[in-house]
Amino acid sequence: MNIARMARWGGWMAGLLLSLGCVGMAPVLRGALLSLETAPVYAEAASVDEATLRRSIARLERRLAARRPTGAYLVVSTTENHFWLYVGGRLIREGRCSTGSYVYLKGSGGRSWLFQTPRGQFFVQSKIVNPVWHKPDWAFVEEGKPIPPPGSPERYEYGVLGRYALAIGNGYLIHGTLYQRLLGLPVTHGCVRLGDADLEVVYRTLPLGAPVYIY
Repeated sequence: MNIARMARWGGWMAGLLLSLGCVGMAPVLRGALLSLETAPVYAEAASVDEATLRRSIARLERRLAARRPTGAYLVVSTTENHFWLYVGGRLIREGRCSTGSYVYLKGSGGRSWLFQTPRGQFFVQSKIVNPVWHKPDWAFVEEGKPIPPPGSPERYEYGVLGRYALAIGNGYLIHGTLYQRLLGLPVTHGCVRLGDADLEVVYRTLPLGAPVYIY
């Protein structure tokens, strides 16, 4: 593994360590990565002991392996807008996704919304086929329309969330999208969007209760 690949892999691993709550381990790995990333610049002036860095990362990897779930789980990067699907520690699929846009929306009466994807460890709480979007208040504010009362037919929109959805709590979903050309970009209101083929594999692979790590 060359230095560039080690740095990229380590960045993913540091994010996962933070998602798993290994806050003491992630800064150590980030420090090692900083040395790796600056190695090409300072290699001639002050050589980096790459063997030591490799050993440090190997130790962290062993500690991470001890905390890794034995079943299926999903990892999502909100900075790369990329996902990795694992079963028993084996990567079975990865690809582009879309996460929160960080757009700030201000409504009337002092109400406001920041469209960000939450980070941390979550679990699949429910799985839905042909999900229906129950439009929240911000959807009407964003469109410049009056907010209808709860239960109004205007609040229900069909066919916009894809074939499947997985709920991970607090109203956040992993679901499909009509705008697949935008996958890989931070354009959502907080949910995680996947392409049709990826969504089907994720839906069929993750059981109820499966961990979802977002960083």
